[in-house]
Amino acid sequence: MSTEIPAGAESSKHDVSARTGVAIESRSIDWITPEERHGTPWRTSPLFFITNWSFFTIALGFTGPTLGLSVGWSIVSSFLGLLVGTFFMAFHATQGPQLGLPQIMQSRAQFGFYGVIVVVAMALACYLAFGVVYTILTAQGLAQIFGWSPVLVGLVVNVLGGLLAIAGHDYLHRISRLVFIVTVPLVLIFTVAVVVGKAGGTSEALVTNGFSASAFFTVFAVSAAYNMALAPVVSDYTRYLPVSTSPRSLIASVYVGAGASALWLISLGAWLSAHYNAGDALVALHQAGNSVFTGFGSVLALASAATLVVCIATAAYSVTLQFLTGVDLVKRVTPTRNLRIAVTAATIAIYLLVALPFGDHVINAASNALSLMLFLLVPWTAVNLTDYFFVRRGEYAITDMFTPQGVYGGWSWRGILAYFLGFAVMIPFAVLPFYTGPVGEWLGGIDLSWLAGLLASSAAYYLFTRRLDRAAEKRAVSVSNSQLESVDVPPSYVLDQPSLVSRLVEDAQRPR
Repeated sequence: MSTEIPAGAESSKHDVSARTGVAIESRSIDWITPEERHGTPWRTSPLFFITNWSFFTIALGFTGPTLGLSVGWSIVSSFLGLLVGTFFMAFHATQGPQLGLPQIMQSRAQFGFYGVIVVVAMALACYLAFGVVYTILTAQGLAQIFGWSPVLVGLVVNVLGGLLAIAGHDYLHRISRLVFIVTVPLVLIFTVAVVVGKAGGTSEALVTNGFSASAFFTVFAVSAAYNMALAPVVSDYTRYLPVSTSPRSLIASVYVGAGASALWLISLGAWLSAHYNAGDALVALHQAGNSVFTGFGSVLALASAATLVVCIATAAYSVTLQFLTGVDLVKRVTPTRNLRIAVTAATIAIYLLVALPFGDHVINAASNALSLMLFLLVPWTAVNLTDYFFVRRGEYAITDMFTPQGVYGGWSWRGILAYFLGFAVMIPFAVLPFYTGPVGEWLGGIDLSWLAGLLASSAAYYLFTRRLDRAAEKRAVSVSNSQLESVDVPPSYVLDQPSLVSRLVEDAQRPR
């Protein structure tokens, strides 16, 4: 797509840059115009780093020792799982600068305008569950340590998270960089204390466990799925980057950010589980921190809770984009700033209404829901990446994604069938908290469903698209690019004007 500034937009360039520092983002599911693009690949890395930088990730590190793995084997398994899972997640990042759309909106090209409801339902359930889990863990954890009211803690962290989500894309990146700068030195101090034996706990001789293949592959699958869970939202946070952004640099930035923080904290979690025989990640972190020096545990606990505020904010931000995408399938909406604010506020209300009254009573249900949603993510990511890198190779008609009459149609049988075929293939291999498939049992609890799903959905989608009319699509891409280049953006567009969606739809429906 051309990066030429649309006619009439040149005069807005200075106005936009001068005022974005105090502006609440007005965009949601609309296309991001060239003059609004800004930033560099490596400035996105802190946000993806912070999404995994909390005691929620530390808790994942408990999995290995709980199943009988040594700390060393737990770290190796987590490293390999993250190596694979983050690989698939990071490649979604390149779609943001190229298309300028949220991640789920892009899936209309593979599933059709209406068919994307499959993906919307999956992503909404996943990120609503994440927000509930974040709220419960923070409220209950800080209540245990400091004796604070869990209701009050839940309200505070969600209000703060909601305000950040309402402020929007740029503010989320800024606060992530700030939290990164403040918290990384704290965790680095704690890590050094662990390495030199100053973080307390029992001796290594008393906690050394062995190795089992089922435990090793369980940790591998959990670690891989953890970063795959970010796949439906990656482009939400890269779509403001310029089209000229280097794909390699962006992939590396996201990969390093999400992978490094997850491996770091999962490793610490494995150590805490083995040396403190802990059942609660935040409490264990607090105890170990205080072993370094008095009060340091409280600082670590508060820092970890602060990162969960950012996690709540990013989850709520993406839920809003996913919800508006779903509503747009039923009733055409003009996604203005006020509508985005209203949906974000409703999302925060859902987190509070589910998490605060029920607390620990819903944590298992929410965790099981997350396990299922992560399971369902695999065939989607396979279809999406196969389409982007091997079928359409990054060439899409943006305007056609805003109408069922476009080149991608209302329902795309290729993407839908490939998705459900992958899902069906995964079932026998599955090892979930509430179900184990026959192959999973035969393998002794080793979960290879993710691999089966990736291969099945990718292969099926690639075969189904062999007869795709790419010539017609290329013509649609050319028309779409011409329409986008001709869009006239008013000087105050970013702050005050409604969405471009209606205009894009009108353009897409003009006779060709």
